[in-house]
Amino acid sequence: MGEQTGGARVAAEGLGIKGPRGWAFRGMSVDAEPGALIAVEGPSGSGRTCLLLALTGRMKITEGTAAVGDTRLPKQVSAVRRFSALAHVPGVTDLDPALTVGEHLRERALLQRRFGDSLRGLLRPRGERAAEAGLRVDTAVAAAGLDLEALPKGPRTAVRDLERLEALRLSVALALVARPRLLGVDDIDLKLSDGERDEVWALLRSLADAGTTVVAVCSEAPEGAVKVSTRQSTHEGTHQSEDKEKADALAETGRA
Repeated sequence: MGEQTGGARVAAEGLGIKGPRGWAFRGMSVDAEPGALIAVEGPSGSGRTCLLLALTGRMKITEGTAAVGDTRLPKQVSAVRRFSALAHVPGVTDLDPALTVGEHLRERALLQRRFGDSLRGLLRPRGERAAEAGLRVDTAVAAAGLDLEALPKGPRTAVRDLERLEALRLSVALALVARPRLLGVDDIDLKLSDGERDEVWALLRSLADAGTTVVAVCSEAPEGAVKVSTRQSTHEGTHQSEDKEKADALAETGRA
């Protein structure tokens, strides 16, 4: 079977995640076509990151159902993980500040060659596979709007020396190497100026326009996005720390 292309439709009804300390969120619904830009809107701690992880197959939902592409949640979380990717999620996709941009990209290309290819792809000559991996990286970097030559030391620039927007673009580029049908991006408001935030939304819209379904966490959804609000998603007295609930749920799935 060939690799599926194009964005994944996301249709969810009554989603909820509950852990030992209570509900992270519940009663969440969304209906978005392939290639949509979905904005998960709400204040920090309202369960918005947990919802992002649930829709990308990284958290097991407690109640409700969802169709992501041709797969169903909660039963097919592994299948959803295979065609989705994450960027800019603290504790999940953290960049190594000691590594350079080029080292991050080469590492991701190597991982893609070893673990991301189909069985047929693994049987191709090594040189052909290396060239394909290089092309994936170049395409991902361009799609993320990361100008390597504009960095202080080009690809040899350490992550610790990147501006926040550049680091976010790198995280997106790394996620795009796998050519996901569904891309999840966490808190795009985090310590960014209004102008930088506008640049991020323009980037995510361009990815959606190119066919990838994008789910982005934010405090306020932009005009034109499919909005999902977590502001009133939990019952009074059951809400808890999202960071703690995220850790619990990720531990239950056994992987990020």
